[in-house]
Amino acid sequence: MDGFAAVDFEFARQVLQRGIAALYVVAFVSTLNQFRPLLGERGLLPAPDLLEWARPRKRLLNPTIFRWIRYTDRRLVALCVLGIGIAATLVAGLPQLGPPWVPMLCFLALWVGYMSITSIGQTFYGFGWEMLLLEAGFLAAFLGSNDQPPATAVIVLFWWIVFRLEFGAGLIKIRGGREWRDLTALTYHHETQPMPGPLSRQAHLLPRWFHQGEVLGNHFAQLVVPWFLFAPVLGLWVDAAWPALIGTVAASIVIATQMWLVVTGNFAWLNWATIVLAFSAVSWPSGAGSDVPVYWLVITALVAVGYAVISWPAARNLAARRQLMNASFNRWQLANAYGAFGTVTKERIEYVVEGTQDEDPDAADWREYAFKGKPGDVRRIPRWFAPYHLRLDWLMWFLPLGRSLEEWFTAFLVRLLQADASTLRLLARDPFDGERPRFVRVVSYRYRFSTRAEFRISRARWVRDRRRILVQPIALRG
Repeated sequence: MDGFAAVDFEFARQVLQRGIAALYVVAFVSTLNQFRPLLGERGLLPAPDLLEWARPRKRLLNPTIFRWIRYTDRRLVALCVLGIGIAATLVAGLPQLGPPWVPMLCFLALWVGYMSITSIGQTFYGFGWEMLLLEAGFLAAFLGSNDQPPATAVIVLFWWIVFRLEFGAGLIKIRGGREWRDLTALTYHHETQPMPGPLSRQAHLLPRWFHQGEVLGNHFAQLVVPWFLFAPVLGLWVDAAWPALIGTVAASIVIATQMWLVVTGNFAWLNWATIVLAFSAVSWPSGAGSDVPVYWLVITALVAVGYAVISWPAARNLAARRQLMNASFNRWQLANAYGAFGTVTKERIEYVVEGTQDEDPDAADWREYAFKGKPGDVRRIPRWFAPYHLRLDWLMWFLPLGRSLEEWFTAFLVRLLQADASTLRLLARDPFDGERPRFVRVVSYRYRFSTRAEFRISRARWVRDRRRILVQPIALRG
């Protein structure tokens, strides 16, 4: 680092700008494909109803352009297409060829556009990686353009994001379930995580000592390593290469642990975003000049000071006994608190939705609806979807953890009885090929991965046992 200019972080800047923009492409594509059946005008939780309810209560929603522009599904599509287009140009590096205010305006447009969606996304957008993407997009707006090095203050703010993300998650685990302290958490996690991937079963079947090592490695990567991300700051006072090297090694450890999670799970863009953000600490001598326009130094300095002020609640939260997880302390969803899996589910319960066209539900031929990501058919190999986010499948995982069925799930069953085409497109397979079932019901099962011996006999990757009929057969009146 060289004073106000992070001259050795040009490579980091390129990865941050293009990587964050690529994640915005994924986020807008996910929204384009799923928002309308989930939250559109005829969605399971219609966003227009929320906006109408919130209209006289102006401060109850986070900022959204749909407060001033009436929501329609067509306008939602237009917003997504525009967002995909802007993000794609940033991935290609075109705005970065101009003055720094050009990529700034592009990233701020992505931030405002996606916040307009998450603000009305209700439970389908209630995930920590939504606010993480918003915060990353806002800070990316101040990384500048190719004809100048990035500002030191902005690079340090990216380290602050990674620190909150990793150290916050580490503290949540230590303060959370006993399984993180007795090193047993990952003997369950690969099997019970929300959406297993194709290698999750192989990871689950690894020896117990390996899982204990995973937990220890996780604690080291999340509780110790994040502190060393700030080591390059010492380069401002020490004329040596070792501070930058320490920061690069710390970033490499974060990236390596996140890649293991990518290989063994499906956590939407959480792991990919962490990987991209961790590159902010990777220094690569470029020999570039250190000329930064004065007006840009002023802008980035003001951003840094403002961020320091609004970061106080998040910093205080890290030290709090009752630490909040994935919490925002302001309406703009900046300087947030992060964390994941403070406790690990030890048993996997799946809700299987079935339908029949028979008149007598007691003697009916029941057929299962197949979801794209969540377990169903015991022989099917789980697929990789991340960084793409299957919102319906994720909320199906959360259902057994609650005390009652949620409003959206009741609406979902009604849509299945109506054979609603847009809802059926969220699924992997409709057993009735677009025709209406007469009845639907919900059956709960316990799922576990098959052992190697069981797999050799049955070729099934899951073993399941039926628990009970959770929702008795229901039909549309008339």
